Formats: sequence, structure tokens, C-alpha cells
Amino acid sequence: MQRFVDTVLAVTKESVKTFTYESLHNIVRLINGVSALLLTLLPGKANILEGLHGWELRPTVRGPRFPRWMENGVSSFNKFIHDLSVDSDSSSEDYSSAEEDSDGLCPASPLSQSSRVSRANSFRKNSGGSSTSLRGSHMPSRLHSIRRGHNPKDHVIHHTTDRRRGVIEDLHLAIEIFIEAIFDFFHKAAHFLLSPSEVLRVLYRWFSGQRSGHEDTNGVPDTSVPTATLGEDDPTPTERKTTFHQSLNTDARTCQDVITELGYPYEAIRVITSDGYVLLLERIPRRDSRKALYLQHGILDSSMGWVSNGIVGSPAFAAYDQGFDVFLGNFRGLVSREHVDKNISSRKYWRYSINEHGMEDIPAMIEKIHQVKTAELKISQPELEGEMSDDQPYKLCAISHSLGGAAMLMYVITRRIEEKPHRLARLILLSPAGFHHDSTLAFTAMEYLLLLLAPILGPIIPGLYIPTRFFRMLVNKLARDFHNYPAVGGLVQTLMSYVVGGDSSNWVGVLGLPHYNMNDMPGLSFYVAHHLAQMKHAKKFIMYDYGSASANMEAYGSPEPLDLGEYYGLIDIPVDLVAGRKDNVIRHSMVKVHYRLMKDAGVDVSYKEYGYAHLDFTFSHHEELLAYVMSRLLLVEPSQKQAFNQKGSRSKRKGEVNHVIRRTMLK
Repeated sequence: MQRFVDTVLAVTKESVKTFTYESLHNIVRLINGVSALLLTLLPGKANILEGLHGWELRPTVRGPRFPRWMENGVSSFNKFIHDLSVDSDSSSEDYSSAEEDSDGLCPASPLSQSSRVSRANSFRKNSGGSSTSLRGSHMPSRLHSIRRGHNPKDHVIHHTTDRRRGVIEDLHLAIEIFIEAIFDFFHKAAHFLLSPSEVLRVLYRWFSGQRSGHEDTNGVPDTSVPTATLGEDDPTPTERKTTFHQSLNTDARTCQDVITELGYPYEAIRVITSDGYVLLLERIPRRDSRKALYLQHGILDSSMGWVSNGIVGSPAFAAYDQGFDVFLGNFRGLVSREHVDKNISSRKYWRYSINEHGMEDIPAMIEKIHQVKTAELKISQPELEGEMSDDQPYKLCAISHSLGGAAMLMYVITRRIEEKPHRLARLILLSPAGFHHDSTLAFTAMEYLLLLLAPILGPIIPGLYIPTRFFRMLVNKLARDFHNYPAVGGLVQTLMSYVVGGDSSNWVGVLGLPHYNMNDMPGLSFYVAHHLAQMKHAKKFIMYDYGSASANMEAYGSPEPLDLGEYYGLIDIPVDLVAGRKDNVIRHSMVKVHYRLMKDAGVDVSYKEYGYAHLDFTFSHHEELLAYVMSRLLLVEPSQKQAFNQKGSRSKRKGEVNHVIRRTMLK
């Protein structure tokens, strides 16, 4: 009888599971189908599903050859990583896993191909080596010696380290747990009714065990937990019970995780601004390098953007492989509200504009870079002792995107006005903010809305972000569903592009990046948005207007905010401007305004234009952009003092050296 009841319950349970799963799948298919139908009705968007594999941002570590920027100076480690992606089919089988098979035909997640590198990284860790030990190894040559012939075009592998589940997958899991719990209750109830004697024996053993436990070891309870490892006592793996809490996982990898998984060194530096904000300055260190690069992200972004395309497609790794000491800046503005005042209110924390980005955040991080580099070079290169007193012993370049570009220009100009060193040797601005009067109707509507409601919304909604862990988790998981169901993702992509004026950036892919997770995420200060609206309305690159002549007089010494475009003549370093013809967030015509003003002011400025959208500058892999950016960085040569020191065997007259130094300073 007991066996019959168990069989009936088991068959019924599986039937309920099957019916529930199929019903859920049919509903999802219906939603995906309706989304596809809507896409066909939207003008010009019927072919958006053709780019299915472009929805998620993946590191491009495969290809038949090295990009141009990696042809010279690339480390042996990165040759090894690059070769892995074009290895033979037999080699690919060695790097596959059951976890990848479980993903089916779903697109890989952001940074998914880094798993092959994490395996190499784990090999290095198991060997007891340092983070750079694998770079100098001869593993690539050994790999070449055992490789069979192959065709790279026929060899595409998607590896994954992303263990996120989408909302649909969570529903599957929750339904399974619920069904299991219900039938487990009925199974135990039937077992109790059909075998009462056995239940009584179990209860007796349980109560007797409780009494003996209180008397054991002089009243000290035994806190050990019995565990078993596969292959020790019992070689049979036991089934692990699944709980719903395990489904709440979101992709919470940090920039540190991405860098270290790809085998690069990493360092985190804590920076505190003069107004108490705690910033994270991240680093891919080359401590003995006299070339440093500072990368600054834009609005609602973080340092993750500079490494999101893996080894071959990311500016941070490209610069490191060209010998730069790379620093990744992070603006203030996280949901976690990092501040020296642990109890700072939300209203006070989010009370900042672009002024604070350019006059507080960037100066604090660049001064920290100067302190670190000067101290390290003083130790590693003692011959620079005489150079330390009157010149910085390294060259610092900066690459900035969008809002970061506007803040960087503000930083350079205000430091020159204050007669303080900005310590930069070259500035590369990718679609920089500052001028916005040529924009779409949607941005114009937001401009007037912000200017009109600023006195009301400012105190009520000081920051724009997702406030609770649950909704941040939900957004992160929905991003996963957008990738798994391409028609839904395509519809969301299309609607988001309409909101930002038709910009064709990979908005859905960016939502799936790890810095948008349940633990933390970048937010947007209302006053930053208000500042951008002021710039658009004034048709000038102005500093924040505090709303009254007296407040502006106190801040700037004039009743009106400073027009930074009028001070472009103070820029004393080369500036490279890059614009996107498909960029509808900051149109190329607005970048040309920067160019014309700088050209008229006598700035050493260049202008380059590509057929990119706004986010393509950081979140997409474009070899021509990386090649151009690297070529501009390599124009910054070692200081004349460094060149003179390296040529110690050659004697030069003192007057000639002073002439060269003066000429360098004038540049």
C-alpha cells in the first residue's frame, strides 16, 4: 500500500510539474511572439533581431590576428589568451564544461568568455605564482607546438562565468520548490497514516537524542556539522536541496573581478575628497612605468565600462599592454553612499553637480595618482631624485567619455585659473558633454521639465536611482531575460532608443553589466541632470547656476556662472576630440563646437569622427577606435629629462639641455 501511494504521488507530482512548466513556457513564448510582432510594426526596426548575438557585451578574445594596437609590445600572456580563442576543436573540448551545456542556445553573458582565462588564472594560483608570473612564461610557444591545423572562422566558443538567472528561470525554480514542498507534505502525511509505528520510533529516537545532547560534554553542546566529500567515505554524490534564496543571485562581479579573472594585476586605492566623499580609484599597475593613463567614465557608469570588452576590446587593457600604468577613476554617486560621514542623509549626499565632479573628484584622484607614482618611482628609480624637485617624473594622459569629458575640461581650466598644476600631458575626449543645444525633441522636453520643476523636485528627489535591493535585483534579472528572449529584448532596446532620440547604442547590453546589481549601482544626482539642462538652455558650456546673483558671486566672483568655453585658451596640452555620427545623445555637431572654440583659442586640438552611437565608445569593441586612441597616447614621449638621463653616456652642453626643457614646458 505504501509503495502504491508513493507511486501515485510521484506520478502526480511530475504531471503537475510538466503542466506548470509547459504553461509558463507557452506564456513566455506568447510574450516573445507579441514583442516580435510589435517590432515588425515599428518603422525601421523589423531587422533588429538579426543582431541577436550582439545583445550582450562579450569580451572579444578571438580573431584570426592581433588588432593593430597589440602588434607591438603585447605581453606573452595576452598572446596565450588570444591563441586560446582560435585553438583547434580538440582543444576547445578541453575547455568546455557541463555548465556551458546547460545554457543551451541562450546568448553568453557580459564578459562570458573570460572563463577560459579564469581557468588559466586558477592554474596560476594553484601553482603558487604571483599575478604576473604567467605573463613571462613560455606557455604560448608550447601551445603552438601541439596545435593542429584549424580554421578560425569556423571556431566560435562561448564560455560563461555569469551564473545569473532571469525572472523566468526564478519562476521555474520557485514553482519547483513549491510543488516539492506540497507533495512532500502529502507524502509524509500518507506515511504517517500508513506506518504509525515507524513514525513513533522516529519520534522516540528524536526525543532521546535531545536528552542525551543536553548531557554531553558537561553541558557544552556539540556544534560540529557532519560533512562528506565525494571520494572519501561514500563515493556516491548526494542530492543537494535547492532553496529559493539560491535563486536571488545576480551578477555582482566588480571591476576587480573582471581584471583579475583575465589575469591582470589589480590594486584598489581609497581616495577621500575635500568634502568627504569616498571614491574608489582602481589600478592595473605597472609601478616602474613612467607613462600613466587615467580613465574617467561618464554618466550612470563606472570603471567597469573600460574593461567590459575583455582583453582585446577594452581601452584599459590596450593601454596596459602598451606599457602604461592604468588608473580607473570612479565618480561619486553610488547607492551605497560612500562618505566619511556614515550617517549622511540622502538629500545631503546627492547635493552635487558637475562642478563637484570637475573640482573635487578628479583633483582628488589625480593628486593621489601623483603621490603614488612619485613615491614608487623614487624607490624603483633612485636616479630620478634630482628630477623630483622641479618636475613630475612621469607623463599622465587621460581618456574621458561623455560627462567625464566635460568634468575633465572643467578640471583643467579651473586648475589653470587657480594657477595649480593639472599634471596632464594629453587629453582624449570621447563624445564629451558640455554643449547640448542641438538635440532631439525628447531631450528638449526633459530640459524644460527639469528647469521648471527644479525648485520642487530638488529637495524631494535629490538622486535618481533604484532605491531597494529587491528592485535592483529585479532589473538585473530582467536584463538576463531580455537576452534569453530576443524579441522582448529587441522591443525594450527599441523603446529605450526612442527615449534617447533614436541612439542605437546597446542599451539592453549595458543594463546587463555587473555594476547594475542588487548590492550597489551608480546613481544620478538630480543636480547633475539640472546642470546639463542649464547648459542646453544657455547653449554654453557653463558651470552650475546656483539660481541667484549673490550665490553665483560667492562661488565664482561674478553674478553669472563661468562660461568655460571662453577660457579654452588656458588649455596648455594637446586635446583629441572623438565624435560619433550616430550619436544622438551628444551629437557630433556639439563635439565640433568644442573643436571650433579650442581651435580659435589656439589649443593644439584634433578632431576625429566615426559612425558610432553614444555607448559604442566604451561598451563596444571597435578596433579602429582603439588603434586611433593608442596612436594618440603614444605621441606622449618621455620627458626630455628622462631622455637625457637615459643617454647618460652622451655629454651635452648645459645650455642645450635648458633650451630643450624650456621648449618642452612651453608646449
